[in-house]
Amino acid sequence: MQIVGSILAVSSSLNVGKAGPMVHTGACVAAIMGQGGSKKFGLTCKWLQVLKNDRDRRDLVTCGSAAGIAAAFRAPVGGVLFALEEMASWWRSALLWRAFFTTAVVAIVLRALIDVCLRGECGLFGKGGLIMYDVTSANISYHLRDVPAVLLLAVIGGLLGSIYNLLLNKVLQIYNIINKKGIAYRIILACLISVSTSCLLFGLPWIASCRLCPSDASEPCPTIGRSGNYKKFQCPPGYYNDLASLFFNTNDDAIKNLFSKGTDTEFHHSSMLIFFGTCFFLSTFSYGIVAPTGLFVPVIVTGAAYGRFVGMCVGSNLNLNHGLFAVLGSASLLGGSMRMTVSLCVIILELTDNLLLLPLIMLVLLISKTVADVFDANIYDIIMTLKGLPYLKPHAEPYMRQLTVGDVVTGPLQIFHGIEKVGNIVHVLRTTGHNGFPVVDEPPLSSSPLLYGLILRTHLVTLLRKKLFFKTPTPIGLDAFLQFSADDFTTKDLGLCDQLDDIELSEEEMEMFVDLHPFTNTSPYTVVETMSLAKALILFREVGLRHLLVIPKVSERLPVVGILTRHDFMPEHIQNLHPRLLRSRWRRYPTSCKESPTMAYVS
Repeated sequence: MQIVGSILAVSSSLNVGKAGPMVHTGACVAAIMGQGGSKKFGLTCKWLQVLKNDRDRRDLVTCGSAAGIAAAFRAPVGGVLFALEEMASWWRSALLWRAFFTTAVVAIVLRALIDVCLRGECGLFGKGGLIMYDVTSANISYHLRDVPAVLLLAVIGGLLGSIYNLLLNKVLQIYNIINKKGIAYRIILACLISVSTSCLLFGLPWIASCRLCPSDASEPCPTIGRSGNYKKFQCPPGYYNDLASLFFNTNDDAIKNLFSKGTDTEFHHSSMLIFFGTCFFLSTFSYGIVAPTGLFVPVIVTGAAYGRFVGMCVGSNLNLNHGLFAVLGSASLLGGSMRMTVSLCVIILELTDNLLLLPLIMLVLLISKTVADVFDANIYDIIMTLKGLPYLKPHAEPYMRQLTVGDVVTGPLQIFHGIEKVGNIVHVLRTTGHNGFPVVDEPPLSSSPLLYGLILRTHLVTLLRKKLFFKTPTPIGLDAFLQFSADDFTTKDLGLCDQLDDIELSEEEMEMFVDLHPFTNTSPYTVVETMSLAKALILFREVGLRHLLVIPKVSERLPVVGILTRHDFMPEHIQNLHPRLLRSRWRRYPTSCKESPTMAYVS
């Protein structure tokens, strides 16, 4: 459905991109491989069962996202760096070469398909090779007097990227309200956006004037066919409409027109400004509708129009032509909106095949990102926040250094004993949504209970389904493993609370007991309740945990005081517990030698 929906969305003239759906498609294929295939359609492989664990599934999804970027932009190295910079929460050397191997295979398959299309009829797919927007020019040179204009372009691009994120955030909030009302409202919204887009794309070229075809054009003018730089659109023979040449093309062809060299006189200032404003607003209103949509290509088109307009305003006093300004404009808007640096730089280089612009692209990306970071977060963080996903940032916020783990732990805490009654297990699973539970023992030689380990909800559901029950609370030992297979304890049912409805338990079975010792993780990660919340976040994120047990600093009645999950590190959760702390103003250094050297909040 992603593939079909993406084809229909892009071909219906919506100002959307293909990168997002292709990344999602690659991640979905990788996730299916990580669960051993699809049992529903009978596509399972025994050798894929070894990948049926959380770590390999995460690695596969990361490689799948890298493959999606590599296929969308024909940029294998850029795909690897995209997965490193944006997708992977933590990075390992093994994951690096796996992602590199994945994108290398994608590049080879793409090259083979392009060769096949060169001999057949595949439309525009077989043209251009692996370089989508070739702007290579052997006589490109720039000097120090060109740098101020590039710096200005980068600063304004960072501001525009921040405004773009702000506008998209507001639009998505409205779309979320509409989408919650039902599928009919979603379809109506998508139809309205599609009709409005078509009306704008067809109506705006009427206000542009006809321009005389250049005598040194490298292609027929006006263009005959679906793509090209010169669209006739109600103009007399020998003339073309420059705004229609941008609107009546695919996004890829529009980018090629804007990036093209030797076309400094082919577009008018007003046409370029209208095209930039239209793409800017259409890309924000087209994202979030009920269709597979991406942001990469619309931002590239919008940034290219902005960069070319800046090149027109600067004039012909600089060595950089308008096409190169368009490349730098795309880099500035991408850096201001998505806030990536290395991966974007490599993707742009692989798209344009122009190493001479590398220093300027690096400079533009760094400046635009720095300027935009002053105002808001990157577009991906905004979208995940709107979706309510508990995404952990790679760094701890300053206020977390003033909080301990015990300050954010909330109750009530659900605890199981080593040998627990079946009825108690069923009651806790039905009344809570937790996925991990501490297992506590009360040894006969100790007056206080001891923490034995952590058991997952899926393991408890498996024990209830297998009905490994006993009438008396006696331990059964490790021989209980012989009654289970590795497939019984996979995480395929993780988070599905309704799995208990499929288990039929009699009243007699509810009074029986289960020995949890053989199925408990006896070495879970634990932290003391007095540990800094910032340190706990670093441990939680770098190790890739889902549960972090909090133990008391001094001996108490219970050996565990709570469990930390992703939600406990979210600012919304901390805001509810400590509203004054987040409203405080952070002071990094003391103002005098007598003051404490530790960081402090000042109201």
